[in-house]
Amino acid sequence: MNITQSALSKQITELEQHLRFALFTRDNKKMVQLTEAGRTFVGEARSALHHAERAVHLARAAHEGCDGVLSVGHSPFADPAWISTLLAIELPLFPKFRVKLASELPMDLVRSVLAGQLDLAVVTAPPPNSKLIATPFTRARLYAVFPDTHHAAIKDSVALDDFADDTWILFAKCVQPLAFNETMNVAEREGIQPKEVHEIMGPQQALHLVMEGIGIAILTEATARACHAEGVVVRPLANQSLCFETSIVMRKDNTSRLANAYIMAFLRKYQRGRPEQMKLLILTRQAS
Repeated sequence: MNITQSALSKQITELEQHLRFALFTRDNKKMVQLTEAGRTFVGEARSALHHAERAVHLARAAHEGCDGVLSVGHSPFADPAWISTLLAIELPLFPKFRVKLASELPMDLVRSVLAGQLDLAVVTAPPPNSKLIATPFTRARLYAVFPDTHHAAIKDSVALDDFADDTWILFAKCVQPLAFNETMNVAEREGIQPKEVHEIMGPQQALHLVMEGIGIAILTEATARACHAEGVVVRPLANQSLCFETSIVMRKDNTSRLANAYIMAFLRKYQRGRPEQMKLLILTRQAS
């Protein structure tokens, strides 16, 4: 952010004083999380900024004779190969279109697509929603990140029961609810009761807690890759049910020819994609 920690803390304090409510909670372990009011404020503030930026980009595109601007969202922890694919797409029918990328947490991406702030987004384990079309293009297992002194470090692949006696570090429910719930459901079915469960917001926070000896982290594949460090190992989980689809998500009522052509082109890049479903959807919309 090109700002010192003290300057940032001062700005946050001044903002909280101006708003007359707390945006963050802080505990003795220096863990910082948004309050409920803070999450609401961030969502609405982000929405206002998105609409203002979108207005500028669309107006500039119209002025410059652009075919259109697509707002495409992705997680800050997304696989770089997905982002490269998003940026490399060319459409013969729209030779001058532009892509505007936005990085948000997975559940924020879903909300932004529903609100019309994003045309589409790449989301791992998106929650079911009748207003969305989620077309999967790849699947990935969860990975465990833990100290190399752990007894499971000698294994090439691990299972949840290898960590039955450990504290678990998981992405918070508000970040990846399906992954969180399924991990805990599998643990319950297998009779595993972790010592404690810490909910985190990003891979660097997870890595810090692992290196501090707090516990073991269970993360998606792309986020686990960001956790390589001395004294830490990363292993895939063998539990078959802990494998989640990553989808390209858009609103059902989005009839944009540019958006649909873009999604089709993206899905063709992946063997596990299902472009025939999108093609049928486009033909149905055109017929109506």
